[in-house]
Amino acid sequence: MKLQTYLMFGGNCEEAMNFYKSVLGGDFETVNYFKDGPMETPPGMGNKIMYMDYRVGDIIIMGSDGLQGEPQNNRVHLSLSFDTAEEAQNVFDKLSVNGKVTYPLKDSFWGSKFGMFTDKYGINWMISAPLQKQ
Repeated sequence: MKLQTYLMFGGNCEEAMNFYKSVLGGDFETVNYFKDGPMETPPGMGNKIMYMDYRVGDIIIMGSDGLQGEPQNNRVHLSLSFDTAEEAQNVFDKLSVNGKVTYPLKDSFWGSKFGMFTDKYGINWMISAPLQKQ
């Protein structure tokens, strides 16, 4: 299991991450815009960041602009990555009890099993695992 920081910016993710890179160095490993995803792009969100990860040494900072209308009062998400889908599902099911599932754990277009929820204490979580090869 690996824990990573996920920051929600509400519209200026790319600007913020470029600023961090200018100060700290490092590289962007992945940049996905909403317009590049398989779902309908919300109005005005096509050129906004759906997912981005930035690596500086052993540190990975992930970021997104989030969806329009999402509350931005809790911008930090804890992201747990597991080696297997079974581990991910088990933790997702247990941590989300009495919370609010915002995205069920399911296969994603970027090649991972992925889900999101806010737990009963108001903490935002993202759970992922590689898709199992058939």
